[in-house]
Amino acid sequence: NWSQACSQVIQLPVHKGPINHTDPGWTNGSGYASLLRKEFQLGWNESAKPPACIQCEGSNGRCSHSRTGDFIGCLCPDGRVQSDNCDSTRRRHSKDRTKIYTIAGSSGILMLCLLLFAFWLGYKKYRSKGKSKETARIESFLQKNGTVHPKRYTYAQVKRMTRSFAEKLGQGGFGAVYRGGLSDGRQIAVKMLKDYKTDGEDFINEVASISRTSHVNVVTLLGFCLEGSKRALIYDYMPNGSLERYAFKDGSEGGNILGWEKLFDIAVGIARGLEYLHRGCNTRIVHFDIKPHNILLDQNFCPKISDFGLAKLCLNKESVISIGGARGTIGYIAPEVYSKQFGAVSSKSDVYSYGMMVLEMVGARDKNISPNTESSSQYFPQWIYEHLDEYCISASEIDGEITEVVRKMIVVGLWCIQLSSTDRPTMTRVVEMLEGSTTGLELPPKVLLS
Repeated sequence: NWSQACSQVIQLPVHKGPINHTDPGWTNGSGYASLLRKEFQLGWNESAKPPACIQCEGSNGRCSHSRTGDFIGCLCPDGRVQSDNCDSTRRRHSKDRTKIYTIAGSSGILMLCLLLFAFWLGYKKYRSKGKSKETARIESFLQKNGTVHPKRYTYAQVKRMTRSFAEKLGQGGFGAVYRGGLSDGRQIAVKMLKDYKTDGEDFINEVASISRTSHVNVVTLLGFCLEGSKRALIYDYMPNGSLERYAFKDGSEGGNILGWEKLFDIAVGIARGLEYLHRGCNTRIVHFDIKPHNILLDQNFCPKISDFGLAKLCLNKESVISIGGARGTIGYIAPEVYSKQFGAVSSKSDVYSYGMMVLEMVGARDKNISPNTESSSQYFPQWIYEHLDEYCISASEIDGEITEVVRKMIVVGLWCIQLSSTDRPTMTRVVEMLEGSTTGLELPPKVLLS
């Protein structure tokens, strides 16, 4: 069957009118009818196609012809009629889409940038407004206390003192501390306060608190800087750093361990400093952040209470202090500071922190306490309460004077950390217990926070 052998079916235009069978071409033997009755091969000459039609079909279009057979256009799949091919339509559409996407993307990015810029301007204005109020508040405070606060320095002077903050001594809760020097050669420590408190409370607390003090066991504020958002507090330089550096490292690991006598002298010095803050100056000061990190040691290891950023000033007649939320360092915070069920906040809150610090000094000093001992898994104050005598003898290595020193520190520490603030001694009483004999020094009731 010849028709099945064809690989392509070609549709040809034919006349739609009826065939005239009376036409001689159909009736005689040599006419159309005799030709059609025989098998014949139909050839299709592709080269006869106009080049424009070939290009049209190559672009997935179909050729359109006139009645005379001339190519007149390319019919594209999207319904458009092109002069030669359909690729120009796709390219133009692709270009149009790309242009639309580019414009839309650029507009979106521009809009986002404008929104971010507007947000930044608003935030800057808000910050500037807050800073101006904060600075005005601090300036007002300084004017009211003009005869009290120390010398004021510019930020440029502070940079010169510290050689552009070349030597960093440490990082505290309220800022970084840098070493510097005054023009007379005096060594200083410059604390640059963090710029995150919106009301300048930390700066005012430090200046107001320390400016009112003059005690051998309290740091001396030599000056300050207030210039826009730049705030600095200038103190005497303490070459031996903080108490934490000496009392709370294992000597076997290269740490510095102080002897029992020196630790005892430091504990007594801190107690005297706190007693002065609570009773000795015109305006009573509660520190609220007594811990080893905030006890600095001079060249003779004389302790100095520092970092008054959380301190609270109050009149001497006041016994109860109002504070907005808990303040201090976890592990040293008195129970009443974070929960009213333990009583009212007062200077006894500092007593609790002091007691925890002294007990920590005792526990960290004893190299015989290892992670495998019973004390490591039990609350240390509770453990030492139950093993006081054996601990004192073990720690002092059968030295009677050292045994008395260790016992004083432990018993005083246990009294200071009583849950109820009314059961704790005042700092005046603490000094008396430390400086007195152990003969009449009794253990407190066994009511400890475990």
